[in-house]
Amino acid sequence: MLRRGQISTEYLIVIGFVVFLVLSILAVAFFYTSVTNDQIKVSQVSNFAQKIISSSESVFYAGEPSKLTLTGYIPAGVQSITIASEEIIVSISTSSGVTTMSFSSNVPLSGELSISEGVRRIEVLAQQNEVLIHEF
Repeated sequence: MLRRGQISTEYLIVIGFVVFLVLSILAVAFFYTSVTNDQIKVSQVSNFAQKIISSSESVFYAGEPSKLTLTGYIPAGVQSITIASEEIIVSISTSSGVTTMSFSSNVPLSGELSISEGVRRIEVLAQQNEVLIHEF
């Protein structure tokens, strides 16, 4: 009878250790998954803003009747997009809080963009003193 109780206790210890190990691995995996998702969001926002700025500079230097239509993806978690005089400011929520990114341009910008997630078609239109950015 004593032998049987010892085997049960050892079995419980082994099972407890395995459960602890599996939970630890899952916790580490969850942490790195959220960090990777944040990096992907930031990269998508950065690519989106740089594409708009590059197109804006091209049409501004080409002259007033110029325009470009581009397609860009806005990821989930974008809280605001502000197009100021010569920069685009984007606030995005990440696992560590709200991150605000600023992207500078060499030309004056104006316009508005929505913050809903998804693919957007954006028109970049050169005007006399600035570049108008809007979606349609």
